[in-house]
Amino acid sequence: MKNLKRKRVLVTGGAGFLGSHLCEKLLAHGHEVICVDNLYTGSKDNISHLLNQPQFEFIRHDVCFPLYVEVDEIFNLACPASPVHYQADPIQTMKTSVLGAMNLLGLAKRLKCKIFQASTSEVYGDPHVHPQKEDYWGNVNPIGERSCYDEGKRCAETLFFDYRRLHHIPVRVGRIFNTYGPRMHPNDGRVVSNFIVQALNNQPITIYGDGTQTRSFCYVDDLIEVIVRLMDSKEAGPINIGNPVEFRILELAEKVIALTGSSSPIIRNPLPSDDPKQRKPDISKAKDLLGWEPSVALEEGLVSTIAYFEKALSFHA
Repeated sequence: MKNLKRKRVLVTGGAGFLGSHLCEKLLAHGHEVICVDNLYTGSKDNISHLLNQPQFEFIRHDVCFPLYVEVDEIFNLACPASPVHYQADPIQTMKTSVLGAMNLLGLAKRLKCKIFQASTSEVYGDPHVHPQKEDYWGNVNPIGERSCYDEGKRCAETLFFDYRRLHHIPVRVGRIFNTYGPRMHPNDGRVVSNFIVQALNNQPITIYGDGTQTRSFCYVDDLIEVIVRLMDSKEAGPINIGNPVEFRILELAEKVIALTGSSSPIIRNPLPSDDPKQRKPDISKAKDLLGWEPSVALEEGLVSTIAYFEKALSFHA
């Protein structure tokens, strides 16, 4: 349903995988959207179909520097989110999470507006509690290869709640679990895109460890829906947002091979350091407070994601 009141909305990281889908959703609801991205991992290809819309504006900008715009709401999705990208320049990743949060919270303070923070399941680290509830403080290595992202996002959450306590900023914090769908970067190193690209090219599918580690995969449309619901609610969070249905990595590989009709063999490599063995959200709060739960089954979501990659890979061939 379209909102009766048109808002001017800022989406940072708006040319990325999730950000571009969020921009689309907000435009469909009748809002004006200012999309901000430095295009480090985002791509203009993700928003090319939006550039001619009169309610859409793109600004190339790095959130590590202050931004001066007039808006009614802010969605902060700016940060590389895959290990390949966030480990490539870990200091910049930390700056994006921490300085970006400070700059955008300063903007929200000046404008007295709501601000959403795209946090992550990585704040739980390699969890000792399963499934993960929002009151679990996590098991995070502060000096590991993934720490720039894990600790950057934890620090951003701290800033959001300090601004809420001290300056009464209406914050919304969503902890995003594994999400997949069209517009994922083909070389982002995430398991779904890795497996699909390898399968479509009939290359060996790489599993780390024995493949018994688990992940929970949420289709992008479901995730964008709950982000919008959280922003429209009175809940500050943090709230887990993701799909609680758990799959072994080996199961995912087998599904991708079956759906692509690939001849890819499965090969095993050593498990990377600090790689979580289990990852599954407890989404009781999202169900109770937002009336949300995911509706797209893994197989259904994989079909449309595979179709996207087939087209993308043939275009770049």
